[in-house]
Amino acid sequence: MGLTGWDTQWQALGLGADELRLYEALLDAPAHSSRAALARSLGLTARRVGNALDRLAEHGFTHPARGRPAPLPSAVAPSTALRNLIHLRQAELMRRSAALEELTVSVDRMAATLLDSVNAPGATGIETVRGGAAIAARVASLLVSASEEVALLDRPPYAASRPDGMPAPLDVTEPVRRGVRVRVAVDREGLSFQGRARGLGELALQGVHIRVGTDLPTKLITVDRRVTLLPPTDAADPTASALVVSDALLSNALVPLFESVWERAVPIGAVSDDRITDEDRELLTMLASGLKDEAMARRLDVHVHTVRRRITRLMRALDAETRFQAGVRAALRGWLTA
Repeated sequence: MGLTGWDTQWQALGLGADELRLYEALLDAPAHSSRAALARSLGLTARRVGNALDRLAEHGFTHPARGRPAPLPSAVAPSTALRNLIHLRQAELMRRSAALEELTVSVDRMAATLLDSVNAPGATGIETVRGGAAIAARVASLLVSASEEVALLDRPPYAASRPDGMPAPLDVTEPVRRGVRVRVAVDREGLSFQGRARGLGELALQGVHIRVGTDLPTKLITVDRRVTLLPPTDAADPTASALVVSDALLSNALVPLFESVWERAVPIGAVSDDRITDEDRELLTMLASGLKDEAMARRLDVHVHTVRRRITRLMRALDAETRFQAGVRAALRGWLTA
């Protein structure tokens, strides 16, 4: 089963390719199937099957196995498992959001303190870069130096010359071409700027990992978790200053700030789509519940071939290779009915 383009979505639930394959097999496996038979059918080792079963149980995707010798556990209905897991994730995100609020309160104060201390005697690990050209050159230098990861928080206001908010010197695809992971969390407010959403979509196609959040606390660029640049709040101000922080203690505060924002942000492919209809939501909900085509056709009062055509169209729109993948991706997008 090909999982290209799907791993990221499935991993957003805290699971991997083995768990996805195993769960889909459990949905179809007869009650008397053994672990050994299942491992053979999937081409996995017994250890990988055991580990995957443990993770599925931890995430609420299976019912405990009963009897001796222990048979395979039974699969929880997809819609139930997905909703329960998403509720757990939402609770965790609320906890992380509270922690982020505490960090956010200190960001401006931290920046002011840095500006006051940068010229103090003995100050180390903090540098002020003044002027738009100098800041752009320093950003470009940092991106070129990246060997493992680049992480960005991006929010308005943007420079007036570039309504999409990506200044010309900032080529985040160059590190990607060298195999560097690039993650960008953008503020939802910025998507209203002309050409911004299209530009982000193009970056995603080139391998940049993009998520959309709300009320991002600041702009920042972190390279290899060792150097962080705090751009000026107003990118259009030619006299503005940026701070480059390489002090370990300060970086240990700014890197968690990015991770907190990233955790609560939504992958750009999971932004809700206004083109989805109520009928599509109903069909996807039944699909995630595991109903057969004939049963869905009866409920919708349409021919079974119509149901299959609509399922094919929705799978294509969701870029899903299996019906279960379509159900998970629809749940992540908030497309399922209550």
